[in-house]
Amino acid sequence: MKLILKSFAEITIKSRPVRRQFMRQLGKNIRTVLRDLDPDVKVIGEWDNLELFTAIEDPAQLQELYARLRCTPGISHFFQVLEYPLGDFDQIVQHCKAHYADLLKGRVFSVRCKRAGKHPFSSMDVERYVGSQLRQQCGAAGIDLRNPDVEVRFEIRHDKLFIEYERHQGIGGYPLGTVEQALVLMSGGFDSTVAAYQMMRRGLLTHFCFFNLGGRAHELGVKEVAHYLWKKYGSSHRVLFISVPFEEVLGDILENVDDSHMGVVLKRMMLKAADVIAEDLQLDTLVTGEAISQVASQTLTNLAVIDKATDKLVLRPLITEHKQDIIRTAVEIGTAEFAENMPEYCGVISVSPKTKAKLGRVVHEETRLDPSILQRAIERTSMVTMDKVLNELGKDLQVEHLNQALPGQIVIDIRHPDQAEEQPLILDGIEQLTVPFYAINSRFKEFDPNRQYLLYCDQGMMSKLHAHHLLHEGYANVRVYRPDPVQRPRASSHA
Repeated sequence: MKLILKSFAEITIKSRPVRRQFMRQLGKNIRTVLRDLDPDVKVIGEWDNLELFTAIEDPAQLQELYARLRCTPGISHFFQVLEYPLGDFDQIVQHCKAHYADLLKGRVFSVRCKRAGKHPFSSMDVERYVGSQLRQQCGAAGIDLRNPDVEVRFEIRHDKLFIEYERHQGIGGYPLGTVEQALVLMSGGFDSTVAAYQMMRRGLLTHFCFFNLGGRAHELGVKEVAHYLWKKYGSSHRVLFISVPFEEVLGDILENVDDSHMGVVLKRMMLKAADVIAEDLQLDTLVTGEAISQVASQTLTNLAVIDKATDKLVLRPLITEHKQDIIRTAVEIGTAEFAENMPEYCGVISVSPKTKAKLGRVVHEETRLDPSILQRAIERTSMVTMDKVLNELGKDLQVEHLNQALPGQIVIDIRHPDQAEEQPLILDGIEQLTVPFYAINSRFKEFDPNRQYLLYCDQGMMSKLHAHHLLHEGYANVRVYRPDPVQRPRASSHA
């Protein structure tokens, strides 16, 4: 079977050497992506399109091949073709009729012809003749060039005729490996996953950098969505998943920085760590999913202060995007379901965030932090190639949820201290502790191993993540407390 693959339109306006380089890279990427499906797949051509030849006949395998091509950056669209020697106009009509006759009955259609080479006729001459004959011979309802029900497409190249069918839309963009590499700060939510996709679609190799605030379960969740993105859109290249343990850093900020500046300081600490990691990997660019004024730390003033934490170029592909548009894109690319179940830790750290932070004040607040904590987090950073991430996924531990606490059990409120104080959890006859989420993993070893502990937060996501982490660490005496709605304090949108 033969497929014609059309490149992204912007590639066609590149200079001849650059165009050839991009098309060669695209061909190489396609062969890599399809290697396990068809080791003998052939991809040839290096100008405005590629020709792909495969021996696959199994319908399920063909659908998988189409799915991979639709998600390969650099491909605008592709289609199957039937190849014939070029004859006269009547022979072109007969070839088109053989394939399109049943589709045209009672429907309006158009004819689209592309032509390459020297011929005594124009593309429009062919379109007019073929269109009039198909209308008469196939019982079509008429011709509509603007809104046809069916498009009859074919190409004339020198002495060959190619009838097009089963057209598939690609994602466009530049082939991976034709542009520089970047480090994407990945939280696993809507914004960061869409930002990573946008960079991959633009041809950048994106390494994923995750700042862990929720233990092993949080890391596994972000690894899962990062692996999904890589597997679907970027598996032609090996990239890294980088995890930075940031709970201690967050704890240091929450204990020592003024409430109104916590969000900006946290973002700056992340950029400082990412700067060091990127330098080690010889990367010059950092990418975030921030959009103007989506949250308090993302005003233009605050973003300017945040950027001064690094000398690297910081790209924000979603900077002017509306949240609903970001969510819509996440649904289209398949990351929305992951994002809906990912906690937003950064949003819970400040009650009254500053929208116009001053650099001098922010730097002063940072002098209260212990620099060895950030350094320790950077030194404990772990890296794994994305093709190895799958080994860790699926090895999940089940966390037990209880909707009622019993005498003798201890409920630990892991919400932000300000939230726990403003909306206290009141349980008659049940012992309670307040240990914020950023400290629970380090402090749990101090607790009585013979007691049962139930972790609580408003929505249950953070408590589940931290309970999962503690179970993985070998603590069998931890559960999640999920009371009935009437028993809960007023719910927060962040916990």
